[in-house]
Amino acid sequence: MENLLFSLNATMPVFLVMVIGYGLRQIHLLNDEFVRVSNQFNFKCTLPVLLFTDIASTNIRSNFDLRYVLFCAGATTIAFFGIWIGAKLLIKDKSIIGAFVQASYRSSAAVLGVAFIQNIYGTSGMAPLMIIGSVPLFNIYAVLVLTFEANDDALRGSTAATLKRACVNIAANPIIISILLGVLVSYLNISFPAIIDKTLALVADLASPLALIAIGAGFRGRAALAKIKPTLAAAFIKLILLPGIFLLAAVKMGFYDQKLVALIIMLGSPTTPSSYVMAQNMKGDGVLTSSTVVVTTLLASVTLTFWIYVARSMGYIL
Repeated sequence: MENLLFSLNATMPVFLVMVIGYGLRQIHLLNDEFVRVSNQFNFKCTLPVLLFTDIASTNIRSNFDLRYVLFCAGATTIAFFGIWIGAKLLIKDKSIIGAFVQASYRSSAAVLGVAFIQNIYGTSGMAPLMIIGSVPLFNIYAVLVLTFEANDDALRGSTAATLKRACVNIAANPIIISILLGVLVSYLNISFPAIIDKTLALVADLASPLALIAIGAGFRGRAALAKIKPTLAAAFIKLILLPGIFLLAAVKMGFYDQKLVALIIMLGSPTTPSSYVMAQNMKGDGVLTSSTVVVTTLLASVTLTFWIYVARSMGYIL
């Protein structure tokens, strides 16, 4: 019951903020221009600052575990390319492939990871290492698939041209740049004056609520229902299939307690709201992405509790 209540407290407020955004749109307090500007602002400012502050505040040197980081990176890579190949083979509507792939593998690891582990162990534990091993790849792979599967015909071209454009998009992606800067600041143990820290914290605090309000305001109920099958398929992959596959591998490799909890968050947490922001900014399918964020957020309170319960029952989490 304690795990269920915590999961509900972690996920339901997120879902309810999206509902507020949807309601504000219905009474015409918010409009399409708000959604467009908010997505741009989140993509280029608040989300990069959030990830930078999360990673920069981590003591990488004292907690670094290369084997664990490589496992996080390897699981993310295998999941991404496996889903992309499967989507190319099985999905008939090619216009949704980029959004489907991104929504199926990309987790709210940076947002939920620290909160879950602090609740169980009292410290952030292995969450920062999980973030370092997975979140940069989440964003790099998202840029890659959204570039290659862009819906805009003007963006299509030869493989070489598309690959070049993908590299440029990765190098210029503000989220990826912020993660690399955060790692550098953490590794060099750079500290900022209190006034800078507080300013960055205030900007970072805008990221999640603003992204969620924009998702709710931009949510199209009827259009989302038309894409309910790929939405449910992406949710199944995100919340059930990926944790079922990789958590077993993690246990086989001897990752328990805090490390396993961080992996549960990495693999089984809801699709991150930033995936919607990136899809909107890179000509992806925003409807499918937003509906997947909504569905996975709603269901994650049950599925995350299930995975934590199973791991504890089997003695892998003490």
